[in-house]
Amino acid sequence: MKILVVDDSKIGRMTVIKSLETIKPDAEVLQAINGLEAVEIFKQERPDAVFLDLTMPVMDGYEALKQIIEIDKNAQVIIVSADIQSEAKLRVLASGAKNLYPKPINDEKMLQIFEQDLSL
Repeated sequence: MKILVVDDSKIGRMTVIKSLETIKPDAEVLQAINGLEAVEIFKQERPDAVFLDLTMPVMDGYEALKQIIEIDKNAQVIIVSADIQSEAKLRVLASGAKNLYPKPINDEKMLQIFEQDLSL
């Protein structure tokens, strides 16, 4: 299983990766620091799931989500963001994300994501 973690903050990426290692220890984890990098990695690697931040330089998560869904309408994208306003959640769900979770992600939330949101 390949999982792409996208966040411009190294701490943000490491928090998600730490929980992934606990819940899915055999997963191959790929990393990107902005949406443009995420789209390029998604095209090349076709990960099984993407954990995507919204607020990033170069290309934000909204645009990255749009492009990832254009590449694969069945892409499994989970938004992990500090922006948890209802309009942000509605916008990403309408764009094809599976769900939005507030930062930080812990082991309990990660388990919930794999049980409820991702069909892997």
